[in-house]
Amino acid sequence: MKIPISVLVLIHTRALDVLLIERVNPPGFWQSVTGSLDPGETPVETAVREVFEETGLDARAYPLVDWKHGNVFEIYPMWRHRYPEGTLHNTEHVFGLTLPAPVPVKLEPREHVAQTWLPWERAAEKVFSWSNRDAILMLPERPLPDR
Repeated sequence: MKIPISVLVLIHTRALDVLLIERVNPPGFWQSVTGSLDPGETPVETAVREVFEETGLDARAYPLVDWKHGNVFEIYPMWRHRYPEGTLHNTEHVFGLTLPAPVPVKLEPREHVAQTWLPWERAAEKVFSWSNRDAILMLPERPLPDR
């Protein structure tokens, strides 16, 4: 069973291009890196693990910033069977991962089928999730890390 606490990691460049990955199911569902905490993990540890699993990138090699922002949302009915019975909501912790420039990523083929780097405005239009869209829309207001 999944824990109803997750991370959203917005991978972006200093020029505010955003990496989006397309889920296998449902097709056309574009998103940033996301994933639920494993037992005993902190949100930061989950962010590092999920970035690696979904993109092959080592998040420890770049500035990973906890935005200290969270979202609570209703779990889609099609995914509720993954959680303990009666669990209807998930709490999501938002992180930013700043890369110097777009890089190729290695997708986990059981989860994602395509990738694209888009300017933040276009990325916000393309994502399915409102919480992902809102995070992308906050990006220009966020201070960029020094390195």
